[in-house]
Parts: sequence; structure tokens; C-alpha cells
Amino acid sequence: MFDVYEIKKDFPVLLQSINGKPVVYLDSAASAQKPECVINKMSRIYNTTYANVHRGLYALADEITTEYENARQTVQKFINAASAKEVVFTRNATESINLVAATWAMDNLHEGDEILISEAEHHANLIPWQIVSQKTGCTLRVFKISDNGAYLPEEFIKNLNEHTKLVAVTGMSNVLGTVFPIKDITAAAHRLNAKVLIDACQLAVHRPIDVQEIDCDFLAFSGHKTYGPTGIGVLYGKYEILQLMQPYQTGGDMVEKVTYQKTTYAQPPARFEAGTPAIVEAIGLGEALKYMLKTGWSDIEAHERELELYMWQKTSEIKNFKHIGTAQDKGGVFAFQVGNIHPQDLAYVLGKEGVAVRIGHHCAEPLVNRMGYTSLARASFGLYNTKEDIDAFIAAVKKASAFF
Repeated sequence: MFDVYEIKKDFPVLLQSINGKPVVYLDSAASAQKPECVINKMSRIYNTTYANVHRGLYALADEITTEYENARQTVQKFINAASAKEVVFTRNATESINLVAATWAMDNLHEGDEILISEAEHHANLIPWQIVSQKTGCTLRVFKISDNGAYLPEEFIKNLNEHTKLVAVTGMSNVLGTVFPIKDITAAAHRLNAKVLIDACQLAVHRPIDVQEIDCDFLAFSGHKTYGPTGIGVLYGKYEILQLMQPYQTGGDMVEKVTYQKTTYAQPPARFEAGTPAIVEAIGLGEALKYMLKTGWSDIEAHERELELYMWQKTSEIKNFKHIGTAQDKGGVFAFQVGNIHPQDLAYVLGKEGVAVRIGHHCAEPLVNRMGYTSLARASFGLYNTKEDIDAFIAAVKKASAFF
């Protein structure tokens, strides 16, 4: 049975105080806190099992290689990939997207081709395609979202055409919380033979992912947002596509045979994991995903929906509190503005009250500008947040309002 107060005890950072007040962490969209099982697992590996992976013929190397590849299988289960060979470990989701841009896109897109993205994209799912467009001569198109941040199917369809070779969209906006219908988007793109990449950084924390059901060609997410460590990310790619892609980086452990004259490359995923990988981080990610799977998606979703409803209810009590992003299908990410208070001033007061929120353009500057702002405050939920956290947030906002 899901008990958020027991869940919270699993996260050591949340058990301390700041300025004599309990930690109220509402910045999980930037980076989530880590459960003790992840911390302990990584510590145990360093204390008892550490070695390099794949080539050592001794006990430590055998054990850590098994742990590393088990983590890959956990990722496979988490996103329901057809094979663990479709799971590439990267440094983060940004690197995952850049890998696709530098390999598949650079080799397959040409003048006259088009890439289609939404107005809601994070810089990591915008700038790589700008660079591809500049280098290949292809066109980057951006389809509009509504003034309340909702997905507009007619805008997507209007911009999708026979020249579209790649659709790259977020699964859930890191600013607005809008959840995009990625299965429908993928089906429409595939009818015109376009490939689809999903930025699932936010989606992977709040909703279950089934890449076979979605049928996307690529999907990226990061470890540190899914309660795992920094320095590890995931790129999912359909195996038949990965097989045709050239390496992103070259070096050790991604080769089949090397001579002074010629090199042949290993099969995926090894082809895309040059050098010593983030071994312990990958194992930590696997442990984090197992923690989420054990907690259960139905309970996580039900808990977060309850928090979202409570957030809407309580913020309605605050004069001049404005939600930025009010789409009907929305997750636990809330950008907001309170009267004329600058987000930096607001966040400073909240911080003094032990409440952690994010401010700025959230690495989505064109989106924040499109919504009419240069900077926004943002509160975001993790599975460990409680109604009491929201109460503390509301009290802190009211206190800030009284100052300005």
C-alpha cells in the first residue's frame, strides 16, 4: 500500500531542516532526490565490487559487469523495450538527443527535408536540430501550442507533410506540465514515413512509458530526474535503426576489430558507449527504476493527481496567483507568477521558509517568452511530496506577498 509518509523516509535529504524548518522540495523537475536504496547500492559497489566492465576475467569484473548489464535490463523493463540491445547508456538525456542529431540526422537529412518540433521544447530538443538544419540545409519547423499551453492537433497536422523526416517532441513540458499525445503524434508521423524522437525527461517521472505501444523510433530520459544519480542518461532506439547508425564517439569498447588502416564497429548498444562508461551511475539508475517499479505506477499516478488537485485548490486562495500552463492533460509541474513579484524575490523568500522552487527560463527560453514572460517560478512534484508540502508552499507564498 502506498504511504507517502513512509516513502518520504526513504529520502535522507528530506529528513533534515533548513532555517529550522522542514525541507519542502518542490524542484524535482530540475533534479529529483535519491532514495536510500540508490545511495546504498552505489556505496556498496564502490566499497565491495568496483572494477571496470566487460573485459576482466576475475571475480570483481565479472560481478560488476553483471550488475551493469542488469541495469540495462531494468531500463528495458521500465520502458518495455523489445530488447536490452535497444538501450544505450549516455551521460544524460541531452547527450542522448545530441547522439541522434550527430549520427542519424546528419547522415540522413538533406536540403528539402524538414524537422518538426513544438513550441514547448527544452533547449536540448531544440538547439541540436538548429545545428543539424544549419549543417545539412534541412528546414526546422515549429508548430504552435495554445495560449494555455495545450497541444493543438490541428497545428501539428498543418505542419506535418511529406518533407518531414523527423518529429522531435517532448512527452511532457518541463515548464507547463502539458502532456503530449505522443502515441498519436508518432502514428501520424509514421504515416508519412517520418521518424519520431521523444524527450521523455519529465514524462518518465510521472507516467509509465511503453515504447512498443508508442512505437517511437527514439526516446531519451535522464537518470537524475528518475530518482537516480547524475551523469547517466538513456537513449532508446529501435534496433534496426541503431544498427545503421555510425558511432557518436570513438575509442575503447565500441569496436569489433582495429588495425592501423581500418576499424569496424561493435553492434549496438556497445557501438555508442565509447570508453569506460558511467558504471556505478548506471547501476544506481537501475536501482532507482526498480524503486519506482516496486512502488507501482498506479499508486504513483494516483498520489500525484491528488497532489495536483490540492495544488489547484490551495493556490486559488492566493490573490494574484497565476498558473502559466493550464492544459487539461497536465502533470505535476507548475509554472506560476504572483502579482508583480519578481520570481527571484519570490524564490528567495520561499527559500528562507525551507521551500525549494525553481526560477528562470528553465532551459526553455523561447517557450517562456512565447507565454509572455522572461522568467517564471516553477514548483514541481516528486513521489515523496505531501499535502503538507503544498500547505508550506502556500504559507510561504502568502508571506512573500505581504512583503511586496
